[in-house]
Amino acid sequence: QLPLVESGGGLVQPGGSLRLSCAASKFTLDYYDIGWFRQAPGKEREGVSCISSSNGNTYHADSVKGRFTISRDKAKNTVYLQMNSLKPEDTAVYYCAAVRPYYCSDSLNLEYDYWGQGTQVTVSS
Repeated sequence: QLPLVESGGGLVQPGGSLRLSCAASKFTLDYYDIGWFRQAPGKEREGVSCISSSNGNTYHADSVKGRFTISRDKAKNTVYLQMNSLKPEDTAVYYCAAVRPYYCSDSLNLEYDYWGQGTQVTVSS
């Protein structure tokens, strides 16, 4: 069983919204920096957003700024990615991942330690 489990993906029309969830059963997400990543067919995996465990700072890729928001729910041990105003180019498999503190930055690097299996997001009319 992978340490992280994503959910909430699906098919949505352009302009619509989805909220992705990232949950862990074997460790406390609050102790880790958490990132969301995506990979479209034929493209490399890219960083979308991340949230720091030390100060709660969040970072988003330029392509999603103003549309996507990453947040934590400590009580539920879950990290969310709220996606609004979705575009066809947002279509991809979305992954969440966890890494040691002080790693998350606006560079949205991909060298995380723990990954989920991914959830498909399809934006199409």
